[in-house]
Amino acid sequence: MRYTVAEIASALEAEAVGDTSAIVTGLAEPAQAGADDLALASNPKYAGTLSQGAAQAALLWEDADWQAFGLRAAILPKRPRFAMSRLTTMADPGHAFGSGVHPGAIVDPTATLGADVTIGAGAVIGPEAQIGDGSVIGPMSFVGWRAMLGPNAFLREQVSIGARVQIGANFIANPGVRIGGDGFSFVTPEKSGVENVRETLGEQGDAGGQPWARIASLGAVVIGDDVEVGTNTAIDSGTIRPTQIGNRTKIDNLVHIGHNCVIGEDNLICGQVGLAGSVTVGNFVVMAGQVGVSDNLTIGNNVVLAAACKVMSSVKDGKVMLGYPANEMKTNLDMYKNTKRLPRILRDVAELKKAVFKSDGSD
Repeated sequence: MRYTVAEIASALEAEAVGDTSAIVTGLAEPAQAGADDLALASNPKYAGTLSQGAAQAALLWEDADWQAFGLRAAILPKRPRFAMSRLTTMADPGHAFGSGVHPGAIVDPTATLGADVTIGAGAVIGPEAQIGDGSVIGPMSFVGWRAMLGPNAFLREQVSIGARVQIGANFIANPGVRIGGDGFSFVTPEKSGVENVRETLGEQGDAGGQPWARIASLGAVVIGDDVEVGTNTAIDSGTIRPTQIGNRTKIDNLVHIGHNCVIGEDNLICGQVGLAGSVTVGNFVVMAGQVGVSDNLTIGNNVVLAAACKVMSSVKDGKVMLGYPANEMKTNLDMYKNTKRLPRILRDVAELKKAVFKSDGSD
């Protein structure tokens, strides 16, 4: 990384002040910043530690008094955290995967590679696979039969893309991503106790134990443009129709998306979320860490599912949910407050019982 303050500010569409010709060669937190670093002090709390470092330039906030911090130059974006998106991209040194096809890679002769494709050591590209222009397939990764990756795909090391999976442009897959594994779909010869439990909410009936028969996954996975998937996340293939992930959806580490799910656009799905089969999710949904959604439910648009909530019924547009089972957040918090009051209420009831029984002479 080597830019002037003016060049960085221009890329961020932010105001640059002071000596904008100053050279920046790295990014750092304020207290650890060297003389050639751009200190990231996006609010007054962080800026308070600038004096502990040696930075001469800093990323501050729109109306910051940059001279009061003794800086030589500053960048003043309207929304500092959003500016971090472009700034960290500019500073990213990459992963040194090289260019071209590594001699240790295996590319089936029927596969189609676009222009400027990089394939790392030990990667395998299967028959009739299609890799879009400018894509990077990291070391030890796998792209299966008839899988299609759009332009500028970036697969980190040990990513697996199953047969017939279709992925749009600018896809990012972090290490260990698995897309296109079979769905967890099994059935018994006769009606099972689990089916009875679902219908009766508690009774297994007369159903005895039975062996499970596998239902094959004939559908694959279809993923839109500008989607990112985190480390060790698994997205299962659909049973008949494909599992679908909409444009610009971002998926964190250790997420499981079950077979037949349909995920809309611009969603944020955080770590350890689990979606059972055939869940439908709208657009602009946020699922915080460890959220669980039961099968065959619908989550509307602009929904927020708070951390660790377990969704047992469909959720309408715009709702904010919390708890197990998930309720609207306000309702859940009221229930929690009332639960905390129970010991006191029980003590009061016990005292009232004593007073009543004593007044009527009862034992």
